[in-house]
Amino acid sequence: MNPSFLIILALLALAWFVLVRPQRRRVAAQEELYASIRTGDEVVTAGGLYGHVQSVRDDELDVEIAPGTVVRVARRAVAARVEPADEEQPEEQPEEQPAEAAIPEDES
Repeated sequence: MNPSFLIILALLALAWFVLVRPQRRRVAAQEELYASIRTGDEVVTAGGLYGHVQSVRDDELDVEIAPGTVVRVARRAVAARVEPADEEQPEEQPEEQPAEAAIPEDES
């Protein structure tokens, strides 16, 4: 075999592992997200709207974005599911210590 052929083959294999394979994983994760959306989930759309899913149909969702405001959203427009935040107490800020007063020099 020609060594240049092996180099080209190795570069193609490297491109596969660096470019194609991670993209397929991202697509599979997004498809899993679309399939797992259920009523009551909090989601954020690709347009940046946050809301709670009220109903799920084939390719559409009814999402409540404000009390009494329900919009129809394409399932593919959902960018992510919002996970409930852990209720943690805010970290305590250290007390600020007063700056040391300037010590006047003795005038002699």
